[in-house]
Amino acid sequence: MSKSGARILVVDDEIEILRALQRSLAAHGFEVFTASNGEDALEAINHYRPDLMLLDLGLPGISGLEVTKRVRKQSNLPIIVLSVKDAERDKVQALDLGADDYVPKPFGIDEVLARIRVALRHTAQVQAGTEPIFTTGPLKVDFAHRLVQVNGQEVKLTPTEYDLLKALIKNRGKIMTRHMLLSQVWGTGYGTESHYLHVYIGQLRRKIEPDPALPRFILTISGVGYRFNSDD
Repeated sequence: MSKSGARILVVDDEIEILRALQRSLAAHGFEVFTASNGEDALEAINHYRPDLMLLDLGLPGISGLEVTKRVRKQSNLPIIVLSVKDAERDKVQALDLGADDYVPKPFGIDEVLARIRVALRHTAQVQAGTEPIFTTGPLKVDFAHRLVQVNGQEVKLTPTEYDLLKALIKNRGKIMTRHMLLSQVWGTGYGTESHYLHVYIGQLRRKIEPDPALPRFILTISGVGYRFNSDD
């Protein structure tokens, strides 16, 4: 699967958006399939085996949230949600159900293309296997030895800080909701304890960011959670 020739399924009940995305993505070398409702989307996934899905949440019949839930039960297909700006709760729920990213409506094609490329790159990295050493800019993480360095100097992290950094790096490019990170790092019983996460994110930034006030690696996604940004 190459980035330029990837198969993209676009699901939206607004025909104008569907056609515009189909034209634009095809012009950039993607093979594009479309569906205008949840039922057709599920059938298209089974029939066309796309590499990524752009999914509107406000679908007739089977909702975008339900589509996300069903797809994630059987596949790791990258899902980028298309959502209106005031649908904050649905957006967070979609991410918690397994969506990889979201693009708020209205959107520009350049933003959509950028999110698609990040999602496809992340999928390729996962398929290639877990790298023993991760490097981006001045940050280097040796997973085999739990060693973290910034500009060649070892940075001492607590076990929780390390586990949080590892979770973010392993899902780099993907939005991680607060609930997802809390559940992965602290356990399922801590899914609503956002203050823990806020404190540890602050500590991590002070230790690994060149400028903690202007984070380069751990980005805040307002009202949702965090995304690890890397140069790879």
